[in-house]
Amino acid sequence: MAGEGITLDEDFLRSWIGREAVTTDTISADLTNRFAATFDLERTFSFGDKVPRLFHFCLAQPIALLRQIGEDGHPKRGEFLPPVPLPRRMWAAGSVDFSGDLHVGETVKRVSRIADVSIKEGRSGTLCFVTVEHRIEARGRSLVEERQDIVYRAAEPAPASATPVPQASAGTYRKRIEADAVLLFRYSALTFNGHRIHYDKPYATGAEGYPGLVVHGPLQATLLMNLAIDIRGKPPTRFSFRSLSPIFDNMPINLHAEESEGNLKLWTAAENGPTAMAAEAVWT
Repeated sequence: MAGEGITLDEDFLRSWIGREAVTTDTISADLTNRFAATFDLERTFSFGDKVPRLFHFCLAQPIALLRQIGEDGHPKRGEFLPPVPLPRRMWAAGSVDFSGDLHVGETVKRVSRIADVSIKEGRSGTLCFVTVEHRIEARGRSLVEERQDIVYRAAEPAPASATPVPQASAGTYRKRIEADAVLLFRYSALTFNGHRIHYDKPYATGAEGYPGLVVHGPLQATLLMNLAIDIRGKPPTRFSFRSLSPIFDNMPINLHAEESEGNLKLWTAAENGPTAMAAEAVWT
C-alpha cells in the first residue's frame, strides 16, 4: 500500500521509461563565481577557465512557469518525470563520470532520459525509484555522464528503527562545515531548485515534519568532491554518492575521507550522528 488513498500503477509509471528532454545553457563567469563563492573557493573565473567539478548541477535546469509549481516547490509531475502520486521526493543517489572539462563561455546541452522506474517496499512504506540519465555535451562531444536516482515516498514519517543507528566513524581526513540556512538558500538559487524543504523552515518542519531545513544531497556531494580534490590535488574521473539519512541546518556537518585501494571513500555526518551520505572518488 503506498499510503492512505494512494495507489501506484507500476505499468503506467514505467511507460515513461525512454522519455527524453533536452535543455541548453551557456556557462557564464557570473554563475561560476557565485558557485565558487558559495563553496569558499578562493579564485575568480573568467572566459575560457575550466569550471569546478559538479558545477554542472547548476546548468540547463528545467524552467517551469510559477503556475506549474506544486506545493512542495517542485515543478508538477507528468511531463518529463512520471506522475508518481507519492508526495515526498528526494535525490537518493547518483554517479558522475567525467571525460573532459567544461569551460566558462561554452554553450552546453543536457540530454536527459528516464532510464528506469521501480516500486519497492521499505521501512517507511512504499517507495518509487526513478532513475534519470543525464549527458552533458559541449564542443560536439559528451563530457559528463550522470545517473540520478530519485525516490518518492508517502507523507507519513518513517517509523523509528528498533535498532539504534550506529554513529559514523571518523575518517583519516576530517573537515567541519557550518551548513546554515544561508548556504542552503544560496545553493538552491544556484541550481534553480525551488524545493521548500531546503529554505522554508516553517514548511520543512510543519508540512513535512523535519527538525530543520534539509541539506541538499548534491550540496553534500559537492562538499565531499571538494574535500577529495583538496586531498589529492586533482579532480577524480568518477564520483558516486548515496544518501543514507537526512542531515539538517541546525547542526554542523563533518566531512570525512579515508584511502581505499588508491581511491577515496568519503562520508558526511552530523556531530555524533550516523552517516548521512556515503561517496567514492575514483581516479583512473
